[in-house]
Amino acid sequence: MASKRESNFVNMVVTLFIVSAVAAFALGGVYTITKEPIALARKAKLESAIKAVVPDFDHLSTKVVPVAEGGDSLFLYVASKDDQVVGTAIKTYTMKGFSGKIELMVGFLDDGTIENTAVLLHKETPGLGDKMDQRKSDFSLQFIGKNPENFKLKVKKDGGDVDAITAATISSRAFCDAVQRAYDVFEKEGGAK
Repeated sequence: MASKRESNFVNMVVTLFIVSAVAAFALGGVYTITKEPIALARKAKLESAIKAVVPDFDHLSTKVVPVAEGGDSLFLYVASKDDQVVGTAIKTYTMKGFSGKIELMVGFLDDGTIENTAVLLHKETPGLGDKMDQRKSDFSLQFIGKNPENFKLKVKKDGGDVDAITAATISSRAFCDAVQRAYDVFEKEGGAK
């Protein structure tokens, strides 16, 4: 009788191992198949965001700048046309969003004026914080043409110049924080050089 129980236990362990191995191989296969298309889609989204925030260009150079707080780095994409710098796109972030990390692409002209912004990643509340995206509201348009040197990148409630998204002050503050981080790095790196 004991050998029958052991046999059942061994059979269950072997069956569990086989099912787990098949599942692992299937997941590995799906990962291998989807890895390249996902990477291409991310690259296309990044390129699209860069094109949306800086003037027309024919050459792009990349620089990575480590940031002390948060451990992430900012990516600077210096855009040139006919060997003249036309702007700098900065992939920036903040961890201060209502739902965590927000990533933006912020474009600056040579004098520090904001050309445009684009939201790359967020998990903000639909209908509220997601209004930072230009497809959802005009919130981000108030940054265009402003120079953070004399435009306070804080919501008006905090003494700044930015009109917050109604009922989404935390998301608005986070957006400002990410833009300010980009501007600080832009200035530290000597502008669009």
